[in-house]
Amino acid sequence: MVVLQPDRFLSELTSMYERSTEKGSVWVTMKRSSLKAKAQLQKMEKKGKEIEYRCLIRASDGKKSISTSVSLKEYAKFQASYATVLKAHMHALKKRERKDRKKAADAEKVPETAPKKQKKKSSKKSSGSKS
Repeated sequence: MVVLQPDRFLSELTSMYERSTEKGSVWVTMKRSSLKAKAQLQKMEKKGKEIEYRCLIRASDGKKSISTSVSLKEYAKFQASYATVLKAHMHALKKRERKDRKKAADAEKVPETAPKKQKKKSSKKSSGSKS
């Protein structure tokens, strides 16, 4: 996986979206990361050092994977740029198939049939009567 600077990541992401307009998908994941091993994190906690968490962003189109890491200070600027890239490439999405509202309303208004009469169970009386 290639780790890029945020600006270069956005330009590569744009080219991924352009390649996948006719066929294909692009997956983007974001998660919090410190970019350090667990052992290093535990040592830093014991010493009382503050851990700087970053946002790790990954993108893949199935053939190529790219990633970047964004600090808290850069995140607002990155998010604004990322939003413009997403808005520019939303036209390739398929429209959701919706059910006809009239058909859905009619289906809900189907009159219920009258409940069937239950047959009475005949109880057989025993020949011997007890009093």
